[in-house]
Amino acid sequence: MKRAPKKQRLPFVLVNMAMSADGKIATANRAVSSFGSRRDHDHLLQLRATADAAMAGARTADLNPITLGPGPEKYRRLRLKRGLAEYNLRIIVSRSGSLDPNARVFESTFSPVIVLTARSAPKAKLERLRARGAEVRICGDREIDFSRALAWLRQTWKVKRLLCEGGGELNDALFRAGLVDELHVTICPRIIGGRSAPTIADGLGVASLSAARQFALHRWKQVGDEIFAVFRSG
Repeated sequence: MKRAPKKQRLPFVLVNMAMSADGKIATANRAVSSFGSRRDHDHLLQLRATADAAMAGARTADLNPITLGPGPEKYRRLRLKRGLAEYNLRIIVSRSGSLDPNARVFESTFSPVIVLTARSAPKAKLERLRARGAEVRICGDREIDFSRALAWLRQTWKVKRLLCEGGGELNDALFRAGLVDELHVTICPRIIGGRSAPTIADGLGVASLSAARQFALHRWKQVGDEIFAVFRSG
């Protein structure tokens, strides 16, 4: 897959993930997918407070009680101080339209919810999402064209800075498309194991090291037993 040109028409994309010391983001049965500290959660909300939009995959939204909102008032004040809208835009990626219409993200109406999907998704499923108030945007036939999707978000919704919060398949698609500018990783002091336990970048991956996306360590710090690292695209 060719790297997409990063011009003004595309948002600056950050990926933020917490992982175990062996690189897992959840247990194999996905029963446990949140194991970072309070400091890690605060770090996530701090990043959301810098972004016009927060994005997650359908499975992440289905399995976790998330709203993708800015959080408590102090973060909303921080957004306003930075010249951003008080509440960020919320984006869910669901190629097959399988996002649960009863997911918690639909229970809060403080900002629009956009569902990015493909033309092959069943129309009935997409209509159920529209009935929940989501704006459904088709960005490809059988797969989502993320360059096209991000360009639309920039042009239509003025998204200049986009925070992606996983899961692994969504991250992988963005990495392979060359659309990730910055990667934030919290390394937690746990070993989860499991051959099928999800990682930061699942999905198709690459077939050779030469095709791997190159990042450079920008900064890192230790807080308690956790390490917070930031990598920038090379």
